Amino acid sequence: MKRLLVSLLIVACLCVTARAQALASAATETSTVSDFLSGLRGAIERHLGRPYVWGATGLKSYDCSGFVWRVMYENGIMMKRTTARKFYLMLKPATKEEQGAFGTLVFFDDLKHVGIIDTPQTFYHAQVSKGTNRSPMNSFWKTKIYGYRRLPVSEKK
Repeated sequence: MKRLLVSLLIVACLCVTARAQALASAATETSTVSDFLSGLRGAIERHLGRPYVWGATGLKSYDCSGFVWRVMYENGIMMKRTTARKFYLMLKPATKEEQGAFGTLVFFDDLKHVGIIDTPQTFYHAQVSKGTNRSPMNSFWKTKIYGYRRLPVSEKK
């Protein structure tokens, strides 16, 4: 009877320890995602108001994919500098729920333009006429949407 009681106590302790580790892991993952998104917002805000220059990746000017690349680079996502089309092909699709979430990439005009969703009503991008800015997701932009992709948060350094 004593052995059975000791065995049950050991199993109970192991279960509690395993559950605590799972909760800690989930909290760490949530914290990591939250930290990543906070860093992403900071990088975006640091580079707003810069002029548009085709092929530029900053720090003084950007094109649309150069702006996205710079924000990713500053947040530990190490990808080769590339075009909006190649970003679309390399990244995983966003779910319906993620499409309006901050940090989702939005692609336009047959993959010729890319931006980063801020809210379901706004996004950040490098625009030829205005440089890096936050624009409304109005009817002009909505009709040009090609698709959405999520940033690889888990690759953060």
